[in-house]
Amino acid sequence: MTFFKKLFLILISNPDKAFLEKEDFYVHLSDEELVKQIVADNDPMLFGKLYDRYAKMVYNKCYGFAKSADEAEDLTQDVFLQLFIKLRTFKGKSKFSTWLYSFTYNFCVNYVNRNKQRKIRDKSVQVEVSEHKLTEEVPDESLYEMKADKLKKCLKLISVEDKSILLLKYQDGASVKELVTLMEIGESAVKMRLKRAKERLLEIYNTLE
Repeated sequence: MTFFKKLFLILISNPDKAFLEKEDFYVHLSDEELVKQIVADNDPMLFGKLYDRYAKMVYNKCYGFAKSADEAEDLTQDVFLQLFIKLRTFKGKSKFSTWLYSFTYNFCVNYVNRNKQRKIRDKSVQVEVSEHKLTEEVPDESLYEMKADKLKKCLKLISVEDKSILLLKYQDGASVKELVTLMEIGESAVKMRLKRAKERLLEIYNTLE
């Protein structure tokens, strides 16, 4: 862990007396109100309130892209370091939690792609989906009926990009409209990416015993 990261964590986890006196006020703020206040004040200790709300959930999402608990912990801290810098880019066009999960997935995707030597993606099963298989939409019910243990294996085998959009849609509940905003692409492109990601997931699922 770098010195800057350690210093940042100390700041957000050890608020001063004046901050503690105002803590009750911040507890009752919504995520969006809290973000607005953090951006206005640029206060790392106030950012600590946001960290407390989401650190565990962000860690759990990072863990799905990491090879160990320690790596997931480092990823989590890096996500929050970047989040503090990029927080003002949140425009409120979706729920903050959904935006944060997308931010986390994007960070993890970039991390995995930058570190292919870690062989997270190298273990992927490369499944070629022929064009004639793309004509029929995979119903959402097919995903919900998947066995949890096999589904977990599949999510480790598909590409990190496919994994991210599937988790955003089916785990975090992002709507197609929110995905359009988060991914900054058209609605038809979002639907096509979801369609192909579901097909690849189902294809791999059917190859597992």
